Amino acid sequence: MPDLYGLILTGGSGTRLWPRSREDLPKQFLALYGTRTLLQDTMVRMLNVVPVERLFSVTGTQWEALVTHQAREVAGSRGGGPAERLSEGFAVQEPCARNTAPAILLGVEAVREAGAADDDIVIVSPSDHIVRNPRAFAEALQTAAQAAEEGFLTTLGVVPDSPETGFGYIRKGQPHGEWFEAEAFVEKPDLPTAVAYLKSGNYLWNSGVFIFSLRTLEAELSHTAPELRALMGNGTEALREAFREIKPVSFDVAVMERARRVAVVPLDAGWSDVGSWDALHDLLEQDDQGNAAMGDVVLRNSGNCLVDSRGRLAVLNGVKDLVVVDSPDALFITRRGTSQEVREVVKALKEEGRREVSHISESSRPWGAYRVLCEDARHRVRRVTVMQGRAIPIQSFHHRNEHWILLQGTGQLTLGDQTRFIHEGEGVFIPKDTPHGLENCGHIDLELIAVQEGEFLEEDEL
Repeated sequence: MPDLYGLILTGGSGTRLWPRSREDLPKQFLALYGTRTLLQDTMVRMLNVVPVERLFSVTGTQWEALVTHQAREVAGSRGGGPAERLSEGFAVQEPCARNTAPAILLGVEAVREAGAADDDIVIVSPSDHIVRNPRAFAEALQTAAQAAEEGFLTTLGVVPDSPETGFGYIRKGQPHGEWFEAEAFVEKPDLPTAVAYLKSGNYLWNSGVFIFSLRTLEAELSHTAPELRALMGNGTEALREAFREIKPVSFDVAVMERARRVAVVPLDAGWSDVGSWDALHDLLEQDDQGNAAMGDVVLRNSGNCLVDSRGRLAVLNGVKDLVVVDSPDALFITRRGTSQEVREVVKALKEEGRREVSHISESSRPWGAYRVLCEDARHRVRRVTVMQGRAIPIQSFHHRNEHWILLQGTGQLTLGDQTRFIHEGEGVFIPKDTPHGLENCGHIDLELIAVQEGEFLEEDEL
């Protein structure tokens, strides 16, 4: 029996769920549906069929630490130490974004380096989808693996429940028990065509999930994209060196739409690509008036609203059909049914140079997390959490000073060439150009307030 490998695509910088999702923190890293992030939910689904040591992620360099941090939380929650269970090369870094085909090829090279053989099967999944029935998803993957064993490039096709015009479609062909040969890939249709597709029962939504053996992929690439096939076989480092010269192209266009043997497995598992706030409203639990709420929300005489307010109390009174999203530095309000227009909103804000398009006020780090409490041109105040057993690595900044006040916990401070312990209530001044770091050596999370001052506050941080 061939071994199964998993490959999660974790790039992308979508802003369709702005202001929660931003260029610096896309939606796959957010907990939009439950307590885990979309990336973590994807990992859990994949781990139902793939061993953790054979699971990999392709991601941008800027997100490598965050991807690894979120993955370790999932791996650790499933038993054993997270560092021991994840592959050493779990996060495969893209030098730059080149769409899904080059990303998948880079992941395949990593899988090869991990010991995968020609007949072993790779499951490729996006990281930013919601699947409400993970068991049905796992069963569909097992069926797809069977088709892949028979030499087909295989994909999952979502059984449509509405005439959706925002998805590509796959037309089913010759049946093979629980799966079908894919007769054609169809571009996003207009509404009348989508209605006809739904009525026919012969069309499925293209999910972007791919399953194939390494042998089949390389054979089909020789036929569909020989220029990409020529880049394979020399390992990840060689492919990274050539990465910037690769023309951006999707895996669908480069391979699936032109391959000779393609299969599709119907997927009926409560799938959504969470492409808008309206889509998220439909997924979340709703009250008797059709309202969906996340955070500290009170709704009076209001109906069919989506409210996301996780940092402070939000009260809606006597309104209907609204989307309200409150983030630390931006409030977004729109009418239900128009949330797709957020792209145009973000585009206009970006043209105005608004930092809220990309800048994030709170973020996870491998050592913990931070949240910006307030800031102006020369000052920024953050609340910082360092988890038990973790440490902020040694770093220094050229353009700012920092003042730290420890709120709870005990830490070992490195400041210049000196190391000492600091305790709750103590303060520390860190001049610019001074190497400094902080290790949590206590039994609880360490929390501190960091006041930054200087002419430039945007220096890179770990």
